[in-house]
This record gives sequence, C-alpha cells and structure tokens, in this order.
Amino acid sequence: MALVYDMFIDGQWVHSVSEETMEVRCPADQSLVATVAKANSDDVDVAVQAARKAFDKDEWSSYLNAPIRADYLRKIATILHEEVDRLAELESLSSGKPIMETSMIDIHLAADCFSYYADLASHIGGRQVPLAQQVLDFTLREPIGVIGMIVPFNFPLLLASFKVAPALAAGNTIVLKPSEYTPLTVLELAHICNRIGIPDGVLNVITGFGKDAGEALVQHTEVDKVSFTGSTATGQRIMELCAKTLKKVTLELGGKGPNIVFADCNLDQAVSGVMTGAFMNQGEVCIAGTRVYVERPIWDQFVSQFLTRVKKLKVGHPLSWDTNMGSLISQQQLDKVEYFVSRGIAQGGHLLCGGKRPTDPELAAGFFYEPTVFIDVPADADICQEEIFGPVIVILPFSGEAEAVALANQSKYGLAGGVWTQDIKKGLRMARRLQLGTVWINNYSMLRVEAPFGGYKQSGMGRELGIEGLLDYTQVKNVYVELEDEILYLYD
Repeated sequence: MALVYDMFIDGQWVHSVSEETMEVRCPADQSLVATVAKANSDDVDVAVQAARKAFDKDEWSSYLNAPIRADYLRKIATILHEEVDRLAELESLSSGKPIMETSMIDIHLAADCFSYYADLASHIGGRQVPLAQQVLDFTLREPIGVIGMIVPFNFPLLLASFKVAPALAAGNTIVLKPSEYTPLTVLELAHICNRIGIPDGVLNVITGFGKDAGEALVQHTEVDKVSFTGSTATGQRIMELCAKTLKKVTLELGGKGPNIVFADCNLDQAVSGVMTGAFMNQGEVCIAGTRVYVERPIWDQFVSQFLTRVKKLKVGHPLSWDTNMGSLISQQQLDKVEYFVSRGIAQGGHLLCGGKRPTDPELAAGFFYEPTVFIDVPADADICQEEIFGPVIVILPFSGEAEAVALANQSKYGLAGGVWTQDIKKGLRMARRLQLGTVWINNYSMLRVEAPFGGYKQSGMGRELGIEGLLDYTQVKNVYVELEDEILYLYD
C-alpha cells in the first residue's frame, strides 16, 4: 500500500491549502510509492511565517541555547543511525539508486553530518580586534534568520542534512523544499524532528514543484537566505530572483569532473576509482568524474582494463543488493542522456560500450541506461563540456602535466576532480593548478563532513560542510566599546 504524507509546518502535519496532492513513483518500475501534499505559494507563506515567528522568539536562535541545539542534533543523528534500513529502502525506492549505496553511504553520512555540527554548535565565536588602549572591539557571529532550502533528487536526505545541520547549529530556522521526485526521506527527517520535540516552526518541510513552491520560497520577503543544490541553469535563475531583495545565497551547482590518470599511478586503484566516480548513482552526481584523461604510456592498458570492469557492472532494480547501477530518475532524464549519446556519436566520438537501454525485459518499465564509454571525442564536443547527469563518460589521452591541466580546466564548471599518481609532489602541483573547489589525489568522490565542499566558476558559490559550511549560515556583527571618559567629538 502506498504511503501518504502531509507537509510539516509549525510543528503540525497539514494538508496543502488547495488540498492538492502529487504522486511519488519508483523510477525503476513506475509503482506508486507515496502520495504527498502539493504546495503552492499560500503554503509557502504559512511555512515562512512560522519560521519567522520561531526565529524572532529568540528562544531557538540565542547563543545561550547552543547546547540545547546541539542536543537536538545529536538525537537526530542517533535516530538516523538506528533507522538506516528503513530510510535507505525508502530512498532507493523513490530515487532509483542502489540500496547498497543508500544503506552504506547516504543515511550514515547524513547522521555523521548532524553529529559533527552538534559538536560545533557551542563553538561559534567571533574575535577580538586589537585597537587603541582605551577601545574594546570585537565581533559576534549571529544566525542569519529564516533560510529557504531547496535540495535535488539525487541525494535527498544527505544533501538536506548538509544544509539543515549547520543552519540549525547556528540558530537559524528553516523552510525546506525537497525535489518533487524524492521528498520522502526529507519528510521522514521532519518526523524525527517532531518526535524529539524540536520547537514549532524551527524546521518546516513543504512539498511541491519548483515553479509553484520553489520560486515562491526564493522570492518571499521574509526569507533571509536561500541555499540551493541543483543545476547551474536553475542556480542562475535563483540568483536573479534573490537579487531583487539582496538575499544571501549559497549555490552548489553542476559539474563536469576531470579525472586525471598518470602513467605512474596504481592502475588497479585508478580503474576502481574512475569507475566509482563515473557510475555511482547512475552518474546522477554533480561531482561525477565524466571526463577521464589518461597519460599515453598506459592508455591501451587502462582502457582495456576499464572496459573489462565496466562490462561486469550489473544494472538492476534498486532494492537488489547485487545491483551496481539503478534507474535514472525520470523519462525526461533518460531522454537527456540519449540525446547526449547521439550528439557524441554525431560529433565524431567512438562508442566503446553501452549507449543504449538494457535489453532485460524485467527492466523495461524503468528508466535504466547502460554504462556508456566514449573515446576519440573532440575536447569541445557536447559530451565533453556539458553536464549530462547520467552514466556517460569520455576517455581521452594526454601527454604530461601541462596538457592535463589545460584539458581539465577547459570547462565552464569547476566543482571537483581527481588525480591519480604515486608521485605526491606531482599530485600537489596538479591540485594547485586545477580550477576546482575539490581535488582528490588517489581517490574520487570521497566527501567528509569535516571538509568544506563547493565549486569554482559556474559550479556555485559559498561552501557546504566543514567549519566553512557552518559560518555560511552566520553573519558578522562588530561591537565597538569606547573606554575613554573624555572624548573630543567633531562638533564639540
């Protein structure tokens, strides 16, 4: 039987004002997973007003209550760890991603995020500014206010946690809109917050479409900051809307990750890392390493070994534990992948494997696509330059560090990339020269909640995770205290 969810506003589970609902279906077989409330601008207004009221009370946002906020975050982390099996299944059903990934990575890492920011909540401080002897000057770090958050479909609970945990730790209140495709685990997060007694209005979750609920949230005059993860095109639209009221923004946007394999690498390790970076979550990952550059002396060996491994990947139902790649999120996304594959062929690329939907009749109802590998693609071809958000990669040769850097930086994106070499000095030189927010050396796609994450160029602005992610949800106030009794003022 399908699940039914209302929205969570001001500590209550409520229908939408319009009483409209929308369906959440499993992309692997089109089965109905849940029915959820469908928000419009009226619902957004109610949620934002609840968040504003909760923030203005000062009971939540006061720096004196940081230990209380930390305690709530620890309770959330504990419950997430305890309920990982249920939440992982729900995540896989709605998103199409393999249960192996949601169980081993997504839910546990979300819990770790809440634990980490619980530890930091009581350590948000300013600094003393050294001035003249009779002056005391210092800064305060204060919460921003009401934060509007929009998260995508590919890591629903995890990416929500990257935003919610630091924002709550800093004392903000939140209105959170998950993707219309995958709202269920975010609604479960609201259930957890309700169970542990987080004050009414501190966390509000609205469910709906971007054009109805998302734009209303971004434009609301009582929202002080917007934090968005998604496509660069949507991020540009959000910046445009936020500019009207000069809202603060954090944008984690698209990527086209370069993965650079030098001849002196550990080849087995590099092949495994490139596969993970390319095909994890069916390639529906902003940090996906979809541009693979291999140094010429090992080109043939790498390509041969890589293809052998790729052809063993199992595309299957997301709830099967032996599935390596699940379903894409929607027909629209499948059409997009097929379009870029056709463009790759038309622009001279040589298709080594994949490039089509699986023939297994058991997968016919889902949005599945085989892992796809191109070579001999011009560096300026669409599949080398545009974010596809699917299991499609290109492998290109290079000679030497300079060419590798030039190829890697030939992109409007600058989110993340990898370098594979046993020469650590070379790896560090490359890290300095790559125009990327994150560079992994002898690893790919490893995110730690303690380390900041964000992009260069058109991959976004601001940072999530780490101390930087916490400070992004604060604003600085300066306090100047005059200690001298006799002051000569301008008009004395």
